[in-house]
Amino acid sequence: MSELSHVDAEGRARMVDVSAKADTARIAVAGGELRTTAAVVALVRADDMPKADVLATARLAGIAGAKKTSELIPLCHQLALSSVKVEFGFTESAITIEATAKTTGPTGVEMEALTAVAVAGLTLHDMVKAVDPAAELNGVRLLSKEGGKRGHWTRAEQPTDTGTTSHPEPHSEPGAHALSPRSDAGGTAVVVVASTGAAAGTRTDTTGPRLVSWLRDLGYTVRGPLVYADADIADGLADALRTSPDLVVTTGGTGASPTDRTPEATAAVLDRELPGVAEAIRQRGTATFPLAALSRGIAGLAGRSVVVNLPGSPGGVKDGIAVLTPLLAHLLAQVAGGGAHENDRAGHPPGRKFGNESAHA
Repeated sequence: MSELSHVDAEGRARMVDVSAKADTARIAVAGGELRTTAAVVALVRADDMPKADVLATARLAGIAGAKKTSELIPLCHQLALSSVKVEFGFTESAITIEATAKTTGPTGVEMEALTAVAVAGLTLHDMVKAVDPAAELNGVRLLSKEGGKRGHWTRAEQPTDTGTTSHPEPHSEPGAHALSPRSDAGGTAVVVVASTGAAAGTRTDTTGPRLVSWLRDLGYTVRGPLVYADADIADGLADALRTSPDLVVTTGGTGASPTDRTPEATAAVLDRELPGVAEAIRQRGTATFPLAALSRGIAGLAGRSVVVNLPGSPGGVKDGIAVLTPLLAHLLAQVAGGGAHENDRAGHPPGRKFGNESAHA
């Protein structure tokens, strides 16, 4: 479309007439983050801020904001929302926000998802400003949408930073924040954390942010980390696979504890297993840490999405990264239709690049 839909032939603002459009299921996912200090992140996770439950308040505000979008954005249609979900994640110096809005109707729910992120983020700012008045809401953006005649759309790249931050960057790994530039090459990936403690905010997960940083360094557009309690990991996988990403990496829930359910939930969504990948990760771990043999993680294909389970420990994630980095380009190329098996780029389908091709350079 080369014309602005909300401007008529005379250049005047208008509400688009959607009466002739068919009702279809519509889904939109938006994201953003509140950059703050590591101390504030720790306080929010521990529910130890001077005001009430920060995340619960921000979540309700985001949902309420989505429901009032047509009152806030003058040319938006009133929609009957069937679902609004607002989720939060953490890096060392940021609280990430993701909102999913759903409806069935003649027009999309992008603005509702974006408004949910913005209002949730502003509420977070209000809740933490007594401790950190310099907190910044950044990177509010549409991540994906489904429905209507254009079908599925996923953001092809991450936005660059909108300005300098007043906070120091304590994270030593490049790409730890969603606002860093990315290369032109890359696929799509989702990181899922299985941790009852992290989902409840009683423990700090470092494995999810580490995986996000690694994948962004390789050039992937990454969603997450999505944090789910062990009992809800099947929902986490369904959420991750909803946008049909090239790659899903999970961390946690692969042990022998009765609550460790990640392998079973993963097996339920796989069409084909890749046993050699999981075994290579275990073998690398057991070479230095015998208890790594207790991991029951698996790997395989759910449609055209590669799914890999990693343990929930920093060492297990480090081993997984070491094994996956030289494999991903060739593996994803094969899944996408490349047929060559030589250890070079012949297996990459024409016209498609992956962010980790540099691993073979």
